[in-house]
Parts: sequence; C-alpha cells; structure tokens
Amino acid sequence: MAEHNDLGKLGEDLATEHLEKQGYTILDRNWISPQKAEIDIIAQKDAVLAIVEVKTRSNLDFGSPQDFVKQKKIQLLIKAVNAYINDREKDFKDDLEIRFDIIAIHKNEESFAIEHLTDAFYHF
Repeated sequence: MAEHNDLGKLGEDLATEHLEKQGYTILDRNWISPQKAEIDIIAQKDAVLAIVEVKTRSNLDFGSPQDFVKQKKIQLLIKAVNAYINDREKDFKDDLEIRFDIIAIHKNEESFAIEHLTDAFYHF
C-alpha cells in the first residue's frame, strides 16, 4: 500500500477512535454507494447521524486538510447518504438529524492534531 494510503487509513482509525471517545456509535466505515461514492465514517450519537469525511495530511504546506473537501466531493456525499438512508430506512427514527462533519487530521512530527468540524457543510 502506498504511503499516502497508509496515512489515510491511520487518519480514519484516529477519527473513529476520536468519535467513539465523544460517545458516537460507529455504524459503518468506508461505505460505498451504488454510484460508487464513499462515505468514510457513518456515526450516530443520540438523534444525530453524522456523515464524516476524514482528511489527513502530513503537512500544511498546501492548506488545511478540510480545504481539500471540494464541491464535487460534497455532492457525492449527499448522493451517497441518500442511498444509505434509503437502504436502511427501517433502522432510523423519523426525527433523525443528518449532519455532515469533517475530521481534519495533520501530523505534527510524531503526533497528530485532530479537529472535528461539525456541520461542516449543508446538503441544500
């Protein structure tokens, strides 16, 4: 596996651990929709379904990790979450709030800085 893939996998593992420490239940990781759009993490806490895009960078020379979530990715995530909800409609209550989050991770020498941006973008 390429080094950037290893860093991405590590970032997703760190993001999952962070969410669990915050009281989220991880429902799915790396879920792929029929349209081939991937959701990194789907987590739930109370009546909130968090659709989490994880961005991990080894340095900030070209911008913050969250700067790399572009409009095309947002559109793909929206389509993917619609497919996910339709596929599992019976598993969720009607009052479920869907929220799009970004977990931005960057490496600081030997440690990692984790920033959880809730409501990072809206789906309308």
